[in-house]
Parts: sequence; C-alpha cells; structure tokens
Amino acid sequence: MKKILGFISFILIAQGVGGIVHHFFGWFEGWGLVHRVGFLDGYEVFAAVTLLILGLAVGGASDKLERADS
Repeated sequence: MKKILGFISFILIAQGVGGIVHHFFGWFEGWGLVHRVGFLDGYEVFAAVTLLILGLAVGGASDKLERADS
C-alpha cells in the first residue's frame, strides 16, 4: 500500500509542479494535465497548487502508514 501511495504522491506532485512551471515559464508543454483540462481555464495555478498540496498530503499519509505498520 505504501508503494501505491508513494507513486500517487509522486504523480500529484509532478503534475502540480509541472502546472506551475508551465504557467509561469511555458516549459513542460507536452506532459502537464492542468493546462489541458478545459473547465480549469483561468484556474490553472490554483489547480496546480491544489495538486501539489494533495501530493504532499498523500506522501505524508504513506509515511504515517509505514510507521503504523512497524
């Protein structure tokens, strides 16, 4: 379970950082999802920050899960 949560955390953090970098610098044109979703037009930065925070929360939960199993 920890590996799955770690992978999900990585994907969420990568998409959040990619969305922020794409918005401010224009890089990462091909792989970010935030700027491709139509209903997020105008809210890309907020969605990217939300993904970043959610990824950090899932990563923290996976660490807690590991400590609880020990």
